[in-house]
Amino acid sequence: MSKRDYYEVLGVARGASDAEIKKAYRRVAMKHHPDRNPDNKESEDLFKEANEAFEVLSDADKRARYDQYGHAGVNPQGGGHGAGDFGDIFSDIFGDIFGGGRGGGRSGVRKGADLRYNLELDLEDAVKGTTVKIRIPTAVTCKTCDGSGARKGSAPVDCSTCNGVGQVRMQQGFFSVQQTCPRCHGSGKQIKDPCNTCHGRGQVEEQKTLSVKVPAGVDEGDRIRLTGEGQVGVNGGPSGDLYVQIHMREHKLFVRDGRDLHCEIPISFVDAALGGELEVPTLDGRVKLKIPAETQTGKLFRLRGKGVTSVRGGGAGDLLCRVVVETPVKLTRRQKELLQEFQTIGDSEGQQSPKKTTWFDGVKKFVDDLRA
Repeated sequence: MSKRDYYEVLGVARGASDAEIKKAYRRVAMKHHPDRNPDNKESEDLFKEANEAFEVLSDADKRARYDQYGHAGVNPQGGGHGAGDFGDIFSDIFGDIFGGGRGGGRSGVRKGADLRYNLELDLEDAVKGTTVKIRIPTAVTCKTCDGSGARKGSAPVDCSTCNGVGQVRMQQGFFSVQQTCPRCHGSGKQIKDPCNTCHGRGQVEEQKTLSVKVPAGVDEGDRIRLTGEGQVGVNGGPSGDLYVQIHMREHKLFVRDGRDLHCEIPISFVDAALGGELEVPTLDGRVKLKIPAETQTGKLFRLRGKGVTSVRGGGAGDLLCRVVVETPVKLTRRQKELLQEFQTIGDSEGQQSPKKTTWFDGVKKFVDDLRA
């Protein structure tokens, strides 16, 4: 089951202020708190969902990643608070009741967050496949301190507040809340002498270049997974993954529909009336298309096997060419005379324009019925 939009969960607009988000969360959390709704599975699920949404939207960095990349950018199951960590989040928003402060994640090894990168491709590259170089910002383990956050030669020590557990428990009335330790932010460790390079974070921001191999036949919305190229893990945990999402640029000639390609071919009214042969572009080069006499505008011609072979396998699709009869412009005097002569000759029985004749017959009958 897909996750609901976090803004929808809290009932706020995407441009909501921090104060509005906090107020909305307080309302939802109080309404569905398990102590007020014992043995109510639905309220418990809504409460957890609200905690997860608030944990992301109340953090400027996570909110920015969520706005840009969606759920994949924050990956609550991989790196941040899970849906079940409602004690930590609830204590964040109601910290004024217990005197607690806002904390970070729980202690222990955690996988880094997954990331998303939007890659725009031309139709030709998507059909035939290509290799693309991309640059992405990422947090990597600090080489100076090997990710410990402590200056070389020193080491983190157990937190004096939680004794290395990473959690503290506060209780008042019917509330019993286990919250992240406000001193060590859930790591269970304190850094007395921080690293000069990462300033105690254990990670530094870098730009890295990746080579993305795009398989032949990808389409709009397809994703390519680069394992381990997401955010670095916490406390030695594995890195997340990078998902490269494909977006197709508009093509000058073709419109893709799955395995099929569509295009419009303008022809003169002379070719449409008398028939002829045209050269039609395909992704493999030009091919000849025979236009029969008396072809009407909108007629669809199918060139089998001239479409796309999907990345998911199967045969190539077709190229569907829609004929558009073009009315001539900038006529010479002689051309106008010939057309006027053609019009004068006329079509008294309506055999040369059957659709026009049928349409006007229908109009006449409609008007006669109204008068009757």
